[in-house]
Amino acid sequence: MYIGLDIGTSSVKAILLNEDQALISSATAELTVQRPHPGWSEQDPDSWWTACQTVLDALKAQAPKEMAAVRGIGLSGHMHGATLLDDAGRPLRPCILWNDGRSGQQCAELQAAEPKFLTLGGNLVMPGFTAPKLQWVRENEPDIFARTAMVLLPKDYVRFRLTGEYAGDMSDSAGTLWMDVAKRDWSDDLLVATGLTRKHMPRLVEGSESSGTLKPDLCARWGIDGTPVVAGGGGDNAASACGVGAVDPGSAFVSLGTSGVLFVTNDRFSPNVEGAVHAFCHAVPDTWHQMGVILSATDSLNWLARTLKKSPADLTGLLDKVSGPSAVSFLPYLGGERTPHNDVDIRAGFMGISHETDDADLTHAVLDGVAFALKDCLEALSVAGTKIDRVLAVGGGSRSQVWLEIIASLLDVTVDVPVDGDFGASLGAARLGHAAALGTTEGVFSRPQLKTSIDPDPALTETYAEAYGQWRKLYPALKQAGF
Repeated sequence: MYIGLDIGTSSVKAILLNEDQALISSATAELTVQRPHPGWSEQDPDSWWTACQTVLDALKAQAPKEMAAVRGIGLSGHMHGATLLDDAGRPLRPCILWNDGRSGQQCAELQAAEPKFLTLGGNLVMPGFTAPKLQWVRENEPDIFARTAMVLLPKDYVRFRLTGEYAGDMSDSAGTLWMDVAKRDWSDDLLVATGLTRKHMPRLVEGSESSGTLKPDLCARWGIDGTPVVAGGGGDNAASACGVGAVDPGSAFVSLGTSGVLFVTNDRFSPNVEGAVHAFCHAVPDTWHQMGVILSATDSLNWLARTLKKSPADLTGLLDKVSGPSAVSFLPYLGGERTPHNDVDIRAGFMGISHETDDADLTHAVLDGVAFALKDCLEALSVAGTKIDRVLAVGGGSRSQVWLEIIASLLDVTVDVPVDGDFGASLGAARLGHAAALGTTEGVFSRPQLKTSIDPDPALTETYAEAYGQWRKLYPALKQAGF
């Protein structure tokens, strides 16, 4: 048996798979995000551990016999979060999350002072990344910075609580901006730029390798015979790629989670800094990937649902099928944007609202706006020479057939929908745990069973292409107007 733990922004998910990777049981525990100031986004690291204990307790209650046979545990988690520990391994402050925008000034200063962030790190210095967060702490909370003995990413703090080991995998660690991504190693120069050294960093392992073993007292708590290995694991998107079998060069997926991601696997480090494309290590050895990232995918739909006091499913249920783009336009920049704008200050907006606009029109506009933003990502990847003809869809938003139809036609790609689209990251984590226990990746990362495939509608492709051209004019117009 193999466990996959996914430390998400809104919840922790755990799944238990057998050796054929069939789902035996699953459990979820909710998390909350604190926003003490505008643009800030934080979580208590110990809330992740509490949630992990809750879901693993639930797995034991659901399947005690199967839990006894666990041989590998894999981890995935939301990337970039700055988790600062003292020399006793205790958190010094709340984790600064991936969607926190406070470090805009530090980003500009770091990028100007150290050009190797663009070459070795392979990415623009954005507030979402870990390095500028630490620079903000260095400048604004010097006492905490001075007491910082170890900097971990969210899933790696959970690993520490599971194993007692300070370790991180290549894919997640590449999102800190402290790595020489091509060499798959920490960069001393990039660490020094933010006042840190290698002693502040965990050791690096591949995602499919063992990083340690589960503590004996935890084995006893969860009824596990023996001491299962805990795999290096992966950042949430790299783990999702493992979950849907996107580990071979050229394979791709689109994730409609809190954020939105267009992910493509590469056989080499392939940055496109000018287009704000993320270029990271993959969670499997000798492999890299590119990502276009938008900050508010299902977050945009969830915001609209809260505002209209309806559920997201009720809103998408208003749209049986679309015959073209919405008459209302929406920019999904609720908390700024990454690809292609790298703009922490831009905000969302509706355009074209009239007396006749209703809930269905606003919902249609939100689905279109997220799809247009993903088209921006595709364009940025295309500039880097990457071509895509089909993608797998994962994340909560993949439950919306109409949303996927819009994306397929706008991006002009076939969208494959797995049966278990919500379990991409946790499935990938379990597969990484499986690989670590076996000592090989061979035969572990197959494509999941598909529920359906959605081909582009040529008529929609044409009308959405025209609408996308108009939509692209809105961002510069808003910037010029001071929004």
